[in-house]
Amino acid sequence: MDRKDLDKLISEALATEAEDAKKAGKIGYMGRAVVQATLPHKAAPGAIFTRHNGTYKLIVMSPNGLPYGSIPRLLLSWMTTEAVYTHSPVLELGPTLSAFMSELGLGRTGGKTGAITRLRNQTVRLFSSSISCQYTDKTHDHGSGFNIAKEYNLWWNPKSPDQMPLWKSTVTLSTDFFNEIVNRPVPVDMVALKTLKRSPMELDIYCWLTYRMSYLKRDTVIPWPLLQLQFGADYAQDAQGVRNFKKKFLLRLKKVHSVYDAAKVYDVENGLLLKPSPPHVAKLPVPMLPGSRRRGGASSEVIESFAAILASDDVPIRLRSETFEKAREATAPVRFDLYVLEQEWREWIAKKGERPKDPDKAFIGFCRNKAKRNGRA
Repeated sequence: MDRKDLDKLISEALATEAEDAKKAGKIGYMGRAVVQATLPHKAAPGAIFTRHNGTYKLIVMSPNGLPYGSIPRLLLSWMTTEAVYTHSPVLELGPTLSAFMSELGLGRTGGKTGAITRLRNQTVRLFSSSISCQYTDKTHDHGSGFNIAKEYNLWWNPKSPDQMPLWKSTVTLSTDFFNEIVNRPVPVDMVALKTLKRSPMELDIYCWLTYRMSYLKRDTVIPWPLLQLQFGADYAQDAQGVRNFKKKFLLRLKKVHSVYDAAKVYDVENGLLLKPSPPHVAKLPVPMLPGSRRRGGASSEVIESFAAILASDDVPIRLRSETFEKAREATAPVRFDLYVLEQEWREWIAKKGERPKDPDKAFIGFCRNKAKRNGRA
């Protein structure tokens, strides 16, 4: 495949219809770079991992151990969806650890092998990772790279997952990664991701299929050895390894079909036959919400009425992360629970019936006055 064809396929990947998205359910997004080639399925030795997909190569590097399994995939989808909806590189990981885990569809189990421990471990691995994407053919080499996060702060207490911390947990995406996922997102069904979350291969197959079907124009057979390079690097690179991979892939594909039954995919003699099918979720414009945290998913009803909502005063006020830091400084040395103050401030605004022109500045002023009334000169 030459570069011209590759560019055409990449641009066509986002050219899908909005009506399909409404039928697919709750809309989320996944970064295209990790759909074309995938992260490790299980713990991998070393700090560098490489995955191939034809002329495309994905290289993941992490000083804290390579991210692997389902959790980093759910995190990547969450980050991409948040960035697309808020159009902000600063993302808040929910008010509490429990709330964030619920949003990812994870249970709140503790202990060394529990979901809380695994989430924290995989989050640090992923946020400290860097990704290199390379395209190579006979006449052209192209490469790009980016860090996942510029900065992250995780204020989580595994022993009290329901407790609101004094500081909000945030991740600030690197500029390059933010631009990559916002400009080139792959739409996915969040309900499907949560249904398939127990298997990283099922997540990969699902995201890849809905991506491929968004631009597939003719019947295509993909040889099993090429699929193994993309999805099954853990299997031996020989005839028996290919057979073992094929058996596992078809088993996982059956589960993916249970949530994406419109995908026309068949096992044939030389590989996997893909026939043009409707993508599970189609590309459509998404509302850009102010602030660094969106509230809930974007259902079809929300999307249809979003323009009307923006024209009213019903859009919820969303405070920036740095506003809470300034409010904490404004109330020092008094140690207020800023989340309680935020609720009091919102109730006060509701009683006044007037929306502040600068909500962040108004909230800081409210906190400062509260501190003065509690004895601070």
